[in-house]
Amino acid sequence: MEGKLYYQDAYIQSFTAQVVKQEQDRAGNWYIVLKQTAFYPTGGGQPHDLGTIEDQQVVNVEEVAGEIRHYLDRPLQDLGKEVSGIINWKRRFDHMQQHAGQHILSAAFDHLFAFKTVSFHLGNELLTIDLETESLTEKEAKKAEELANQIILENRPIETKWVSEEELSQYSLRKETKVKEDIRLVIIPDFDDNGCGGTHPKATGEVFAIKILDWEKQKKKTRVQFVCGNRVIKQLDQKQKVLLELTKLLNAPEKEMEQATQRLLENGKMAEKLLEQLQERLLQYEAKDLLQKSEQKKLIGEVFQNRTIQELQKLARLITSEEETAIVFFVSQNENRLQLVCARGAAGMENMKKVIANALPLINGKGGGSDSFAQGGGEALMSGEQMLQHLLESTK
Repeated sequence: MEGKLYYQDAYIQSFTAQVVKQEQDRAGNWYIVLKQTAFYPTGGGQPHDLGTIEDQQVVNVEEVAGEIRHYLDRPLQDLGKEVSGIINWKRRFDHMQQHAGQHILSAAFDHLFAFKTVSFHLGNELLTIDLETESLTEKEAKKAEELANQIILENRPIETKWVSEEELSQYSLRKETKVKEDIRLVIIPDFDDNGCGGTHPKATGEVFAIKILDWEKQKKKTRVQFVCGNRVIKQLDQKQKVLLELTKLLNAPEKEMEQATQRLLENGKMAEKLLEQLQERLLQYEAKDLLQKSEQKKLIGEVFQNRTIQELQKLARLITSEEETAIVFFVSQNENRLQLVCARGAAGMENMKKVIANALPLINGKGGGSDSFAQGGGEALMSGEQMLQHLLESTK
């Protein structure tokens, strides 16, 4: 542990060290191992640090077989001297805030409701914990959030201590430790004792704030999304911008936003219903018009541009219900595809499924249906007029 400077002091932002070795891993990525380092490697749910070594970007940090590997964007040239490392402090402190905040929130759920945290993930934008409960109420989430923020406001110290397995009985651990030696405890006095290898601030006040954003059921667990520290301000800023834009779009103050949105949705539904009714009437008029224009009412064929197959199906059904002897062939040209609808009235004997089955191979198409009504589509390997002619000739 002597070479892990981040355990000696999580606030170290720069350091110097000798290079122990420089090699490539199996994937060909260059890395160096240092005699001591302040770069935290990925582990315990906390992502690795970023920064520079000799002005070269550190792109990843991993602990492999007991050594901490610093992956660089290119190999170092001069290995005979001490190198200087600089931690990306903004990223490091963010991880310290988030990780400590997770301890506090998990302990709050444990104290109040005995909901154990079974897993933890620290992402770029949000954090999640999986609680060992199938349900979480809004009241429970609110109470846990309030307790967590009260612990932050009290600015309690956050202590770290190395203990042996035998000494663990002296502490009220929130969960059993995974390691049996070199056990590191993170302690918030009279609130939380927890085994952890991550970096944390010196006091709860530096976590700043915790805000639960949402939760959902995950199998037999509940996954809680939240943010801590400066991420709370970032979330507030993002949501405030969205809210201000919505107040302008809806022409309503913030307090009336919900009602204004509800009215907008209701008006939208009414408009959609009215539009459907008008489209239905237009299709009825179009069906009558096609019947009237047809010199032979028994056979109606038409080529359309950019009509949906659903519209053509409705139109064909309107015609065949109006004229039971009618046979309808519709073709729609939609960019580089052809859509086909073949239908007959109740008095007809033609097999529409067979008709479309003979037509679809001409356009590498797929489709199907019944003896009285069939549809399909394929590539525009011929014009709509040529396809319609083929369909019409199939009835002769």
